[in-house]
Amino acid sequence: MGWTAQDIPDQSGRTAVVTGANSGLGYVTARELARKGARVVLACRDETRGRGAVERLRGEVPGVRVELGLLDLGDLASVREFAAGLPYDRLDLLVNNAGVMALPYGTTADGFERQFGTNHLGHFALTGLLLPALLATSGARIVTVSSLMHVLANIDLRDLDGERHYRRWTAYARSKTANLLFTHELCRRLAAHGSDAVAAAAHPGYAATNLQTAGPRAEGRRGAERMMELGNRIFAQPAEAGALPTLYAATAPGVRPDSFWGPSFAMWRGSPAPSGRAPWARNDEAARRLWDASARLTGVSYAALEA
Repeated sequence: MGWTAQDIPDQSGRTAVVTGANSGLGYVTARELARKGARVVLACRDETRGRGAVERLRGEVPGVRVELGLLDLGDLASVREFAAGLPYDRLDLLVNNAGVMALPYGTTADGFERQFGTNHLGHFALTGLLLPALLATSGARIVTVSSLMHVLANIDLRDLDGERHYRRWTAYARSKTANLLFTHELCRRLAAHGSDAVAAAAHPGYAATNLQTAGPRAEGRRGAERMMELGNRIFAQPAEAGALPTLYAATAPGVRPDSFWGPSFAMWRGSPAPSGRAPWARNDEAARRLWDASARLTGVSYAALEA
């Protein structure tokens, strides 16, 4: 039998932030960290759903230390407000989990294409703003959730917003490639700084969450929504299993910088195992150029790594 949530080491005394923690993979990740003793901040966009998740979690695991933080990754002002309001000088774990998938073209509050803006730029800004608290904590980890779908497309540094020709699945794949390039470059910079913080990435394989149905539902495409629901029932593993690679990357001893974790069986389902990635997701030059563009677009400089 492979690694399960029961194998998560004791998390007592640790503080974690999990984005998109009101449902799906984020909720399971937050619950299992809290179950093992961590203080967990559920970073959620919707206050009502976030409060519901907090109450649900407290009902499932009495005595846990959980709290709600409001965070809209599609609004850089919200990201800055969340980071400024976090009342902890030390942070052991940041799980960049939240995301959107295959949405019709639209823009964030700051004018970025929604998938790139939310999945990558929002988390880039959040990580940079929380970096001082992470660097102040020995052995801190930053886990960013990518997707096996990143293999469908490399980023286009000339058209990060997809303005020339937008295709929803290509845009999603590019945003997930951006997650991996971000992790790759972050590891390089942490090492150059002499930090023992570990940045790693994970993906859930095919896990049944509301991510698949959100796009069709937003457009009123009921047929496509039903197809996604059917696929979730027949082919997907439950969110409890899909969250395991993230939990492994976040807590297991010996996780190496820039490692990528996913399900063991055909990278689709099963217990956590090292996952393959497209060769472009390790490209040093692309990672540096994406980093520079992201810093310019978000206004977040990662000054803590420059000192």
